[in-house]
Amino acid sequence: MPAPRKYPDELRERAVREVRTTGRPIAHVAKDLGIHKEALRGWVRQAEADAGERDDRLTTAEREELKQLRKEVAELRRANEILKAASAFFAAELDRPRTRPTR
Repeated sequence: MPAPRKYPDELRERAVREVRTTGRPIAHVAKDLGIHKEALRGWVRQAEADAGERDDRLTTAEREELKQLRKEVAELRRANEILKAASAFFAAELDRPRTRPTR
């Protein structure tokens, strides 16, 4: 489970909007709103990526897709390990000589 967010979403959106619309420096907006400037810098960069203005970061949608795909890959790897173990078990059972019970 991810850690709880330190800043509410409304504050994040307001801060990013203020930086992007006013053109004020990130450090000044961050100081006015009581936010760490590097946190705000990251939010602004992410907003720019989501808007298609940056190519050096994944968009939020791409990040979510990547997270989901990694989770799916891990699940499939676990399933494969289980299937490998089961097939080895059953192969060993088939290779075992069968004895008839005596009556």
